[in-house]
Amino acid sequence: MLVELSIIPVGAAAHWSDEIAEVLKLIDSSGLPYQFSPTSTCIEGDWDEVMTLIKRCHDSVRQSSSQVVTIIKIEDEEGVRDQLTRNVASVEEKVGRPLRRASGAAGASGP
Repeated sequence: MLVELSIIPVGAAAHWSDEIAEVLKLIDSSGLPYQFSPTSTCIEGDWDEVMTLIKRCHDSVRQSSSQVVTIIKIEDEEGVRDQLTRNVASVEEKVGRPLRRASGAAGASGP
């Protein structure tokens, strides 16, 4: 299962990299494969592992904000693994080359 996760503390300062850093520490320490982007984080794992981690991430941000919006997008295809790399590789194969990725970008705006 592949999950795209965005957590937004409502009413927080425009930049909330401290909260993002704490969430990414939780995700990283989970041992699940993930990919961080400027607006979300994709996490791969089974339902119980991922949902438990999402709750921990939401609760972490909730400790510093009185209102939190958590957005979850799920791709759940039976028997499929390694979607983090397979989905990207499939598109790159159809394009005929590796696609450009950000390099040296400092900072980010969301988990």
